[in-house]
Amino acid sequence: MSEDDEASWAVDPDDEWGMAVIATVGRQLKLRREAAGMRAADFAAAMGYGEDLVYKVEGGRRIPRPGYLEKADRVLDAGGLVAAMRQDVAKVRYPKNVRDLAKREEKAVELLLYDPLHIHGLLQTPEYARALFRMRRPMYAVEEMERGVAARMARKSVFERDPAPDFSFVQDEWALRRPLGGKEVLRGQLEHLLEAGRLPTVEIQVMPMDREEHAGVDGGIEIMKFEDGTSVGRSPGFSYGRPVSEPKQLRILELRYGIIRGQALTPRESAAFIEDLLGET
Repeated sequence: MSEDDEASWAVDPDDEWGMAVIATVGRQLKLRREAAGMRAADFAAAMGYGEDLVYKVEGGRRIPRPGYLEKADRVLDAGGLVAAMRQDVAKVRYPKNVRDLAKREEKAVELLLYDPLHIHGLLQTPEYARALFRMRRPMYAVEEMERGVAARMARKSVFERDPAPDFSFVQDEWALRRPLGGKEVLRGQLEHLLEAGRLPTVEIQVMPMDREEHAGVDGGIEIMKFEDGTSVGRSPGFSYGRPVSEPKQLRILELRYGIIRGQALTPRESAAFIEDLLGET
């Protein structure tokens, strides 16, 4: 890992709001450094990083990691004011599309989620998620991959809400059998599914491969319902994959999802099925 990657993340040039936040953080760091009477070279030496990285962070071209801000706080004797910028950085450290999805998940009171290709992102272990990112072609840079894994794991905070939303997951059997990343990664993933399925607001169902009827042939389905009675849904095989919120369109997605749930194993049967797979792995 390069020095830049160790101390910071890349800025997404298409994320205007994120760039504005990081530019503000960078200006504040520069003002603090100058107020302390430190040249960039002296500050870089005290931080243990190159001068070039200091200029990139202060210029809003790199997102400082929490460790960078904590160390800068000590070097500048800022009394916690620089370290507090971690809250601003936390808002933009993940890609914009992931932040937008996480916001919707945070507001949802019910989530209906069917993924025919992989274990759903909210159920993935870090190792499984990393294996998925490694499969992408063209390949992601290491920094981009790790940023994606971190973003996906951060979304799991939705399970910790009080009260927690109700989750319904349906997974195709073949996704549970494919050993992406190796058998140990798969074992860890299956064990995590069993653990997640024990949560009181989570139901996980398996769609067996031997089903002769399957309402999910048009692709995955995601439906989020909110406290005010509104909903938003999305499916690659419906409305060109765009999110929909019109009642007529949502009715179609909910109909498909309901049929898929009816065709899948029950949550109890699914847990036993996953345990059997675990024994085979």
